[in-house]
Amino acid sequence: MRRLKFAAPRTVVSALALALVTTGGLYGCSSGEAQGAPPPAQVTVSVPLAQRVVDWDDFTGRFEATQTAEVRARVGGYIQAVHFKDGQFVQRGQLLFTLDPRPAQAALASARASLTQVEAQAALARANAKRSEALLASQAVSQAEHDANVGALRTAEANIAAAQASVRARQLDLEFTRVTAPVSGRVSDRRVDPGNVVAGGSSAGDLLTTVVSSSPIHFVFDASEATLLKYQRQVRAGSAAPVRIRLQDESEFSRTATLDFTDNAIDTASGAIRLRALVPNGDGFLKPGMFGQARVAGAAAYDALLVPDAAIGTDAARRVVSVVAADGTVSKKPVVLGPLVDGLRVIRSGVGPQDRIIINGAQRVQMPGQKVNAVNGTITRTPAEDQAPVTYSTPAATASLASGD
Repeated sequence: MRRLKFAAPRTVVSALALALVTTGGLYGCSSGEAQGAPPPAQVTVSVPLAQRVVDWDDFTGRFEATQTAEVRARVGGYIQAVHFKDGQFVQRGQLLFTLDPRPAQAALASARASLTQVEAQAALARANAKRSEALLASQAVSQAEHDANVGALRTAEANIAAAQASVRARQLDLEFTRVTAPVSGRVSDRRVDPGNVVAGGSSAGDLLTTVVSSSPIHFVFDASEATLLKYQRQVRAGSAAPVRIRLQDESEFSRTATLDFTDNAIDTASGAIRLRALVPNGDGFLKPGMFGQARVAGAAAYDALLVPDAAIGTDAARRVVSVVAADGTVSKKPVVLGPLVDGLRVIRSGVGPQDRIIINGAQRVQMPGQKVNAVNGTITRTPAEDQAPVTYSTPAATASLASGD
């Protein structure tokens, strides 16, 4: 019987040979000879930046005038003239309004005439009493008549005192026709024009204008109980927390202030207490009612280790940084964080000054124990103006903080 011979196609043989070569490469070659092994990830490392820093507490508050006065006439009358320009800076005692003085002048003249009348009556009563006293010694008048003359004299003297008081009251009414500034500061616009009749003499009288002091000015904000306790202990230790303030359109805390008052009780509803700082305002730029942000030094300057905030990761509930050993092995170290200073995070504890921390490329590290190619970098800090060195002092106004202990 004849056997049939089949020739395998050349393409099938080539495929089988390639498969054998590939299989032999997978099982026969070492891992170091494999062409697809990735190189170690490249990261940038640096030791923490060691510098002196200051912890700041941030607050939002409002400016308030140290003195505010509503100007009202102390007597009613006809507005004769206005002696200021709207928005003008005025000194205490400066004339603002003039009321028609003629009614007050007439009342003063009447009071003086009444005083003259009772003085004449008193002179007559004094003469009668003196005469009756001489006649009583010779029994020319009775005791009852003498007593009546003495009583008339005392009544006349009392009438003189009443008339003198009426004259002083009318003199005050005449003075009150000149309405002056009760405090120095910036005056508002006039609320009443000349030619109007206004009521006065009480808080319900017509409002003429308002005056608010401008220099210095208060900045008022609320703080927590924990913050209050910290500041009070600073005062006991002989230092006062400096305050720096910026306005809404400012990027730097360039205005300086000093804490000068704390309220006498904590609000039980909010758990906050009202604090107040005194701010110089010689140019009058700050106005009552403006909002601002305050930064209060929470502690004296101290030595700290700083790393970029981007170098800090999360491991479950912990905050960690990636540290590279001398052999390139990566490990995670839990850290306790402090405040953010110029884009750098203060590390309270967890790393040392010689630890090489990954500051760039940490996302390339998949797991602890992985080896990386570490390239040395540098952590730099650019201090802003609001982070300039702080000098702690004890201003006289901080006694109000100590009084709350």
